[in-house]
Amino acid sequence: MKFSFRIARRYLFAKRSTNAINIITGISVLGVSIGTAALILVLSVFNGFEDLLAGLFGYFNPEVKIMPAKGKTFAVDSLQLTRLKAIPGVLYVSETLEEIAFFEYEGSQDFGVLKGVDSLFHKINGIDSTVQEGQYLLETAERNYAVVGAGLRNKLSINVLNPLATMTVYMPSIQQGGVLDKPFKSRLMYPAGTFAIQQDFDNQYILSNLSFVQDLLDVPPGTVSSLEIKCRPDVNINRVKTQVSTLLGSDFTIKNRYEQNEAFFKVMQLEKWMGYAITTLMLILMAFNTIGALWMIVLDKQKDISILKSMGADDRTIHQIFLLEGLLLTILGLLIGMGLAIVLYLLQKYLGIIRIPEGFLVETYPIAMRITDFLPVALTVLGIGLLASLAPARRAVQVPAFLREE
Repeated sequence: MKFSFRIARRYLFAKRSTNAINIITGISVLGVSIGTAALILVLSVFNGFEDLLAGLFGYFNPEVKIMPAKGKTFAVDSLQLTRLKAIPGVLYVSETLEEIAFFEYEGSQDFGVLKGVDSLFHKINGIDSTVQEGQYLLETAERNYAVVGAGLRNKLSINVLNPLATMTVYMPSIQQGGVLDKPFKSRLMYPAGTFAIQQDFDNQYILSNLSFVQDLLDVPPGTVSSLEIKCRPDVNINRVKTQVSTLLGSDFTIKNRYEQNEAFFKVMQLEKWMGYAITTLMLILMAFNTIGALWMIVLDKQKDISILKSMGADDRTIHQIFLLEGLLLTILGLLIGMGLAIVLYLLQKYLGIIRIPEGFLVETYPIAMRITDFLPVALTVLGIGLLASLAPARRAVQVPAFLREE
């Protein structure tokens, strides 16, 4: 193997009898380089979008969420809250209660989700930093206020700068009344601000204070639909989740941030690897350049192959030489491609060479390069290079030990 490698390395940089062979070899290396860079950049762009959206979800979804295993609500007592707050990794625990409601604002109507939150909710996720109009205000001594998702704000044509305009909330009445009783309860609240996070949240949610929603739903104080937890910095969130699960038992479902959006992230992963597969097909097409280059090298080195055979080299050695030659060409292209991908990544990351049209959340395409992505790319490229080397190596074995002089 050492002898085969030395010959293959010598052939990689040796002069060819025809300049066209050098050109074809250069094109094959360039093709592998471009394919490698494309694979890494495809994965990096999907990583960037995944990180961007995960960050946006973090403005609404907590790091750990506690929900009832059965039913929609549960009663939380002060002892449970005290025990949860006593877990070493827990920083804040927020109580929330949400339900579908019907909203009306100056003639405009639509359905949405009314979510009652306590005074710690904005510390759980930093949602107050996403307010674009007005302010993050849920209640005062005299009024109940609402912070409206940007999508619902547009559907209802809400003007948060008008302090006199009220929004009416209609909620189905749980208690059975007489024939003339209204089948729903209604309350007034004042829009105070608009938040913009992500389309799924912006088009559905309106936030208000917890006691207002509990009164609207006719449930006693302490009734919630979830407890939301913010962990301390540099704490293992999954460990905190396990501790919470051990404390509360099987009556509750505990989810981390990924599990709260599991379906979305699975779709993102599927799209990421589908894009990788399509780019791999492009690289397979480029591998025909490698086959052509190796085939030309075999034809160019027929005399050398004949001499090696006459000196005692067997078919296995010849086969190894040209397999290694193909792998060396592939590795050269792989290294150049990785270097090219890193340069393009840095240019996009810090200079934003490819921009997104106006109206999106960011001005440039998000990108995030991960070391773990280099391994599958390297294995894919090397595998394709090895397959591309098989036919030329087999052809080299067929060269006879003694060539006729023409």
